[in-house]
Amino acid sequence: MNNQEYKKPTIDMGRFRWIYLIITLVFIYYASQLFNYQIIEGETYVAQAQDNRTTVISIPTQRGMIYDRNGIVLARNTAQYNVTVTPAELPDSEGEVREIFDQLSQLIAIPVNQGEVNDETASAFSPCYTDLGIFQIVEIAESLWPFQPTRLKCNLNKETAMIIEEKKMDWSGIDIEVESVREYPTGEQTAEIIGFLGPIPQVLLDYYTDQGFVSGRDKVGYMGIENSMQDVLAGSNGIRVVEVTVGGEIVRDIEEPIEPVPGADIHLTIDYRLQMAARAALIEQLRYWNEFWMRERGEVMSTTGTVMGMNPKTGELLFLVSYPNYENNRMTQFIPGDYYEQLSIDEAKPLVNKAISSELPPGSVFKMVPALGVLNEGIVTPEQTISCTPTITLRQQFYESDIGTEQSYYCHDKAGHGAVDYKHGIGYSCNVYWYKTSGGYPGEVEDGGLGIWNISEYGAALGYGKITGIELPGEADGLLPNPTWKRLNQGENWATGDTYLAGVGQGYVLATPVQVLNAFSTIVNGGQHMQLSMIGKTVDTDGNVVQSFEPKVLWDITKDPLIHTYEGNNQTSEVKTVEPWVIDLAMEGMQLVTSQEGTAKIEFEGDENKIAGKTGTAEYCDDWANREGLCIPGSWPSHAWFAGYAPYDDPEIVVVSFIYNGREGSTVSGPIVRKIIDAYFEFKAIDAELEGLQTGD
Repeated sequence: MNNQEYKKPTIDMGRFRWIYLIITLVFIYYASQLFNYQIIEGETYVAQAQDNRTTVISIPTQRGMIYDRNGIVLARNTAQYNVTVTPAELPDSEGEVREIFDQLSQLIAIPVNQGEVNDETASAFSPCYTDLGIFQIVEIAESLWPFQPTRLKCNLNKETAMIIEEKKMDWSGIDIEVESVREYPTGEQTAEIIGFLGPIPQVLLDYYTDQGFVSGRDKVGYMGIENSMQDVLAGSNGIRVVEVTVGGEIVRDIEEPIEPVPGADIHLTIDYRLQMAARAALIEQLRYWNEFWMRERGEVMSTTGTVMGMNPKTGELLFLVSYPNYENNRMTQFIPGDYYEQLSIDEAKPLVNKAISSELPPGSVFKMVPALGVLNEGIVTPEQTISCTPTITLRQQFYESDIGTEQSYYCHDKAGHGAVDYKHGIGYSCNVYWYKTSGGYPGEVEDGGLGIWNISEYGAALGYGKITGIELPGEADGLLPNPTWKRLNQGENWATGDTYLAGVGQGYVLATPVQVLNAFSTIVNGGQHMQLSMIGKTVDTDGNVVQSFEPKVLWDITKDPLIHTYEGNNQTSEVKTVEPWVIDLAMEGMQLVTSQEGTAKIEFEGDENKIAGKTGTAEYCDDWANREGLCIPGSWPSHAWFAGYAPYDDPEIVVVSFIYNGREGSTVSGPIVRKIIDAYFEFKAIDAELEGLQTGD
């Protein structure tokens, strides 16, 4: 027997303490992580999980159509056929897929294999605008959205689309998508009015995204009515909130879908017939005079101009032509970079709406501003005559005690007009008459004549120096200068000669053609300044008129005291209106313009529509004229203006024509206005005859 004493094994408690410590630390770590996942960031992870199985699908809406006043379609939506592929629905057999792609390639002219898929080509991939082959497109689509259709080619012709539509039963995964795209039936004939659509600009992406637009799919208006009436035309997209698989396959609708709301249709006040007549008259006149000057001097006179017309009684714009413009149908799929660049660098500025955005010296059409002022302020009487010699000399003074220097001013008639009264001052467009009455002349017109402050006041009363509010983007406000403006912008005091030039629409005075149109409409409408508009009515998809045009008088210069009076350079508290008889005499003066005594007598000989108006030949010197060497002191080039209306005893249409570098208002712009007014009355007679046939009268 072993007598050795049994000893109980000892346990190393230090080792177990380390084990307990490690287990405890691991437990604490996992507990803290669980606490973090469930408590601290629980909502975040729940939301992420929800996002993983929930998605929002935007349902595109239909954009509203645009019509002219007679129902002629100017902008509409048309079907575009696109061929798509859904990778998850393709056959399992590689051979079958290859056979489908081979046949499809022949139909849509896209190679079966072309290019390489890598990070760069995948990130740059844009459906329909890629050089990749069909297999490469499918490879990208399969990695991104295997259960969603991806466009292979857009804008198929209908015949090809129908062939694919017939074959798609045998071509699993291939389909035809019908997309709504914009189409402009009247194209460049109305592009300056309608505009075009384009992708959402990056600077406006957040704004449109908040409104439910989808970048890369939805388009917005870039110019014209498409831009200014974007909110009315666009409508609102619908929404589907759906549950999807990880691969993007739709499982079910989680919420009741919100149906898209189509945009409203817009009926313009524009008469497309007049638009075509005006465009043809302008282009024909440019062609005629360019051929003439090419024969005479080997040079082109002008390639740009604008003409527009309105109803002075209602304020409805009837037509607007800005030439040259652009073909907006070239922008319907996408905006071609090369075409847009060509338009952008063209010196004729086809992307600029010259009717509303070009600020120009108005020349003699502006004389109707002092024409109202000199009578209304009592500077002259209607019968009082002013001596018009070929040249007058003025002592140019920049302040009252300035000795000054002598400056010569010329009449356009090299022989002078002799003794000129008020109405003949308008009819002859006598520069000397308006120099003297606008700025004063010793011995004939004392106390500085009408003065620059009054010229500015009467100009503003007719709408110069401010936008008209026409429903088009990019309208400029022109310039009515005064001594304060010159000190701030030119660093000089105002001189008497500045007033002389302002009185004949030269010097610092700038106006847009639409301002000239609006000013003449105010005069011939008896002093009522109407809100100019081109929106006739908006109509929803059910045919309900949402909003219709109603004539709106903004102010009446014969009733509303808008004209401030001045003592020197200081404005007083007194305000006044224009006496109605002043407007009557001004209109009688414009009748002389187209009569046997006026500046446009030849161009309006035999006129049967009682057209009256005012010529304008405005000297200018801009960058183009400088480059061409035309800015010769004492012989500057000139633009051609004419503002006309008819009939002069009850005006119902006013037309303004402007030709850049047109040289002579009466001979170049005058005939354009006459042709358009003649066309207006011809269309009016046709409409009356058709209405009579319909009613049996």
